[in-house]
Amino acid sequence: MDPDKAAALDKQDELACYRQEFYLKEGVIYMDGNSLGLPSKRTEAALLEMLEAWKEHGIDGWTKGDKPWYYLSETLGGQSAFLVGAKPHEVIVTGSTTVNLHQLAASFFKPEGKRTKILADELNFPSDIYALQSQLSLKGLDPDTHLVKVKSKDGQTLDEDDIIACMTEDVAMAVLPTVLYRSGQLLDIERLTKAAHERGIIIGFDGCHSVGAIPHEMHKWGTDFAYWCNYKYVNGGPGAAAGLFVHEKHLGKKRPGLGGWFGSNKEQQFDMEHTFTPADTAGAYQIGTPHIFSSAPLSASLDMFREATMAAIRRKSLSMTRVMMDLIEEELSGFSFEIVNPKEDARRGGHVALMHPEAARICKALKQDGVIPDYRSPNIIRLAPAPFYTSYGEIWKTVQFLKTIMREKRYEQFENIREVIA
Repeated sequence: MDPDKAAALDKQDELACYRQEFYLKEGVIYMDGNSLGLPSKRTEAALLEMLEAWKEHGIDGWTKGDKPWYYLSETLGGQSAFLVGAKPHEVIVTGSTTVNLHQLAASFFKPEGKRTKILADELNFPSDIYALQSQLSLKGLDPDTHLVKVKSKDGQTLDEDDIIACMTEDVAMAVLPTVLYRSGQLLDIERLTKAAHERGIIIGFDGCHSVGAIPHEMHKWGTDFAYWCNYKYVNGGPGAAAGLFVHEKHLGKKRPGLGGWFGSNKEQQFDMEHTFTPADTAGAYQIGTPHIFSSAPLSASLDMFREATMAAIRRKSLSMTRVMMDLIEEELSGFSFEIVNPKEDARRGGHVALMHPEAARICKALKQDGVIPDYRSPNIIRLAPAPFYTSYGEIWKTVQFLKTIMREKRYEQFENIREVIA
């Protein structure tokens, strides 16, 4: 790989036309789209249009205008369904990742008899663990004994056989990541769902690091529930309203664990009765009023995904991470970097995870050179080329910056500790 080959790949790129739609800062290579995606001109316009609707209609914006706010969460849920392989009524855009997990756990975790435990894993994102611990405590159960965490053999990845072995007869519900946030390992969601159901276990997935990067078939696989953020690969903006999926086999049958006004049947919501009548769609799992401005950019962003198709996005993502891994192995041998994400396409998410003892200060040196990476404690550098706006030329440049930083030991001018926000 050299600049000419990178340029040739960029000319062949089927998604290259979308790069010009995003706000890219001159002299900066953005490799942090798996933490916060960049804004596009379309999402900016959508947000401004919603502001205009507020100015034009005032309170009537709930029922008037091109995108009435009263139905916005359901509309966006229907638009989002293809990202996770769901039916439109199985998805709702609402809340935040952790709020949605609390709602889903409160709804699906029903300890009975000997089934009183929740299965998770020791590599999961801390917020998920906090929420599950809270749900156990609220039911009078000790998180230290009732939250089972699957162990990792290498500290970076999980073995599906180990996960299934932990699906014992005392487990009521399993909550696992689709893609591990540090290493980028993609779990076999279909296999794990089947194994859980064979053992009478409800299973749900955290899709924060896969939705918008990897195609899913949640309905077909029979997954009970899933939840995800929309500010990473989906480019919905900081604090964007999140999404959740509930399989239709549960809709209208399982009552939401946390009731809220906006979870009501839309035709009855303004009857103002004290008897909660939940919607018969995933909308039942809403709790509070939709966050209109935090949802507005999503419609425009989802249009881009539908145009591009998830198949094309996944093709480019796999190609870019493959090129990056090859370059790292060619250019950075001898500098103590270790690629810890799976290298097989079927097991790899959307980012490359590099382990290095000096990871924190290497990230600081990269930022000084205009490359925006992501650091994850204690020693992981995450590099996430985004299919919509990252070029192959930028991938080549990023590795060259890394090579210069290591060869000249420029990272030594920084402390090897994370910033307040890593």
